[in-house]
Amino acid sequence: MTAPIEVDIPHKLGTEAAKQRIGSSFGKLADFIPGGAITEHRWDGDALTFTVEGLGQRVAARLDVADSNVHATFELPAFLAMFSDKIRDKLQREAPKLLE
Repeated sequence: MTAPIEVDIPHKLGTEAAKQRIGSSFGKLADFIPGGAITEHRWDGDALTFTVEGLGQRVAARLDVADSNVHATFELPAFLAMFSDKIRDKLQREAPKLLE
């Protein structure tokens, strides 16, 4: 395992509205991993944990939703570590759109 990718996504929606927006645009999260597809997900309170599979690899991810931000954590296997900068950049650029 490599160091996780962690990104904070600010918003002004409040926790419940942010969770609803994430729920309605959830499928787009797989796009952050090359060739990715979400294979499992579940809400536990204000945290969404999910698995994205891409390039034959499994990525464990978690979104912690709070009143004014969402903290995203992606645990990349070593094989996908070469994509970590690109994934982080895409998350920072595109993830706020999930909350629009």
